[in-house]
Amino acid sequence: MSEVRKSWVKVAAFDTLEENIPKAVKLDDTPLILLRISDGVRAFAGKCPHKGAPMEKGVVCALHNSTHALVCPWHKAVFSAENGRRIAPPALDPLERYEAMVRGGDVYVSVKSKALPQPTPMRQHEHVAIAGAGAAALAACVTLRESGFEGRITMISPEARKPYDRTALSKSTLAAAPEDIEIPPLRDENWYVEHRVDLVHDQVVRFEYETRTLQLKKGDAITAEHVLLATGSAAKQLDIPGIGFEGVYTLRSAADAMAIAGQLGDKVAAVIIGSGFIGMEAAAALRKKGVGVTVVSRSEFPFEKQFGPDIASSLRRLHEDHGTAFIPKRNVVKIRGKGRVDWVELDDGTRLTASIVLVGAGAEPELHYIDGLPRNARNGGLDVDHHMSLGNDVFAAGDIASVPFGEKRYRIEHWRTAQSQGQIAARAMLGLPVEELTTPYFWTQQYDQKLEWVGWPGEAYDHIEIDGDVDNFKFLARLEKKGKLVGVIGSKHPKEMGRIAVRFDEA
Repeated sequence: MSEVRKSWVKVAAFDTLEENIPKAVKLDDTPLILLRISDGVRAFAGKCPHKGAPMEKGVVCALHNSTHALVCPWHKAVFSAENGRRIAPPALDPLERYEAMVRGGDVYVSVKSKALPQPTPMRQHEHVAIAGAGAAALAACVTLRESGFEGRITMISPEARKPYDRTALSKSTLAAAPEDIEIPPLRDENWYVEHRVDLVHDQVVRFEYETRTLQLKKGDAITAEHVLLATGSAAKQLDIPGIGFEGVYTLRSAADAMAIAGQLGDKVAAVIIGSGFIGMEAAAALRKKGVGVTVVSRSEFPFEKQFGPDIASSLRRLHEDHGTAFIPKRNVVKIRGKGRVDWVELDDGTRLTASIVLVGAGAEPELHYIDGLPRNARNGGLDVDHHMSLGNDVFAAGDIASVPFGEKRYRIEHWRTAQSQGQIAARAMLGLPVEELTTPYFWTQQYDQKLEWVGWPGEAYDHIEIDGDVDNFKFLARLEKKGKLVGVIGSKHPKEMGRIAVRFDEA
């Protein structure tokens, strides 16, 4: 028993564990969770490695291969319930695992965590070049190294920063006090050194498909055995007078967010054009800073097409209760001022005073550097196969990829899906088994309310069945088309949405 005392710590009684229900325990001051699954007990770190979510509030799901997975309650990262292996993003690290045993009716865990087995090194003499440094690009880098790839990795970024969390730009970055503004990096400086990722700050100006060569604006051309195109998207601009004035912004980059944040204050009046994800998240962040906000939108309610009138109208009321003004079913036709915006004019002649204007008119795939590869006529992306392949050891992932599902193709502009595609592309280029792209999962945080949505974007629906209280943002809503489920929207139902994100086919 002395050896047990040295290496193991009693953390719970076995009969307090419910099967497939995570239980929070402590190893000294370290939070852990215990999982009782049919063949025993497992112990894992108690915080998600992505953003620190409490994993005891997560959910255990059975996968198609008869194994189990643990799903993070906040952003639906998926980990193996067998060993903590990372299965699906947004987490980029596994869930730390501790050995567990049952003795005398009590559960003991090891005092030190147990590392995952190291993969067999492979392809030491090959080179992977990645155009882009966003969600798909970094997920591909992480997957390559955790899969055993030992060759060169070159990532080409048009920005001077290390890859960062773009999802924070319209939320915490804009809402932060000036002295607290930061752009969260996805990996620190040491990670790139330790994992031998050569980050090149340059712009790809041309890609030659046949030779897999990326021509750079400043540096030498890069040719590689495998190429991943993951250049994301660019903000759409409006073709109206004054669009180039000082004080008119889009929000796609860290530079955009920092520029906007530097203009904010309680005497600033902002006009936001558009009521999509960027526009509404930015509206909430600006109101937290005391900025006067007016949203000009073509629709009556934000997200009306995606969420339906009941949920969308509640979202609009949430914003109005926090002081945001809405002008629906209108367009901005002019931006006026003397080199800097002073006011905007709407299509009915209304004039709105504005210190800043944020254009949230959507985005389009960043493909200016590509000639000769056909683009999808409907969504503008590059048509890839289920492995994200364009042939010739060239892959595309993220906002620029047009992915197949059923009889349709989708181009999806969201963080988690881009990461999943980067992960698939990395494994495919190594010749490893590839899991099917999961049903897209989206989330938006506005004030203290979070909405989650699982489904393929753009799918029409003819019926919405809502269970719960929409006005107080505690509900599940099923979107159906001819009796078939095409999407689920949830608020304050993290476990149910976790199951649906993993097993949409059983929702």
